[in-house]
Amino acid sequence: MDGNEVEKYIEDAQSTIDDSPQMGEATTKAAVLRDFLEILDWEIPDNTQLEYSVKAFGKTYKVDYALILEGAPVAFIEAKGVDTPLNETHRDQLSAYLKNEDVNWGILTNGKRYEFYRRRVVDSKIEIDNLANLHLQDLSNRVTVLRAFTKGSIQTGDSEKIATRINKLQEARIILENEKEGLADEIKNTLTESVSDVISSQAESQAKEMIDRLVEDIETEIDTDGDSQPEEVEPPDSPPADTKSSEYIIRIKSNNEVVATFSDDLQGNLMGKAVDYLVKNRGLISEVEPLPYRPGRDRITIHDQTTYPDEDKEMRSPRELTGGYYVETHDNSKVKYERLNNLAEKCGLGVEFDDAW
Repeated sequence: MDGNEVEKYIEDAQSTIDDSPQMGEATTKAAVLRDFLEILDWEIPDNTQLEYSVKAFGKTYKVDYALILEGAPVAFIEAKGVDTPLNETHRDQLSAYLKNEDVNWGILTNGKRYEFYRRRVVDSKIEIDNLANLHLQDLSNRVTVLRAFTKGSIQTGDSEKIATRINKLQEARIILENEKEGLADEIKNTLTESVSDVISSQAESQAKEMIDRLVEDIETEIDTDGDSQPEEVEPPDSPPADTKSSEYIIRIKSNNEVVATFSDDLQGNLMGKAVDYLVKNRGLISEVEPLPYRPGRDRITIHDQTTYPDEDKEMRSPRELTGGYYVETHDNSKVKYERLNNLAEKCGLGVEFDDAW
């Protein structure tokens, strides 16, 4: 499996979904998910069994796909229709299947959204780890996670290596975020003891910035296959509630009053819409000139072309704006949040995000 195969799948699946946005489960499986199985190198009926019987909640259920090696299931895929937002009931269902059948790998999907899970035993307790929550368009940024669910990786044990590293990085990120103040204080004390008390305030500030950069680098490796730039991430945050759609919402506010609202299934598209509003209606370009606009880091946020000046480098996911400008949208959720806040503040506005962010 390579990036080109994944890109082709995304293109074909999105086209199918655009043509039939309310397709049910049976059609979704036939028109979208069969190709998804193929890019993971699983084939029906050679090594994939449909409607596999599993025990859960004291009853017998049918999991949509059981991926089989040496006569036993090694992964389950639970499928829903494009017309059905994924919810906690679906997640609990898949978790029960994995736990009760001693299967280590699971995917929950409705064709638009893909959630990847790993079962593991820690100190005699079974845990279900969420490795990634992705929209269809983000799959090409997460080929490493996809590779963990291929037949070859599960056979060779590479899946365990990939998932274990993701788990350890996730744990490290949580520690760095939750203990940032204490860690920064320890770094500051070490430097002042070794150098001089006179650098105390600067050392503390620089230590906090270093921890922030380290968290961002960890997010990059977890969620964008280790690209050298901080790129797109779907962090393992709380999944949507039962009744919540997978659509993201942004509200632009002036003096605490909403002046514009935008929504989309993809964060990148939504960022493009919101920034375009700021360009067309709030004079954003004049606030960030001269271009390219690079807020405190090397990555370009807004430019009048998609290439970096004097560098053989392109924006990863540029969205064209009014007036021939471009905004980079290939960032993790946290960075998108920060950048949109920053751009709105340039125009004297605020931004409100829904819980999905």
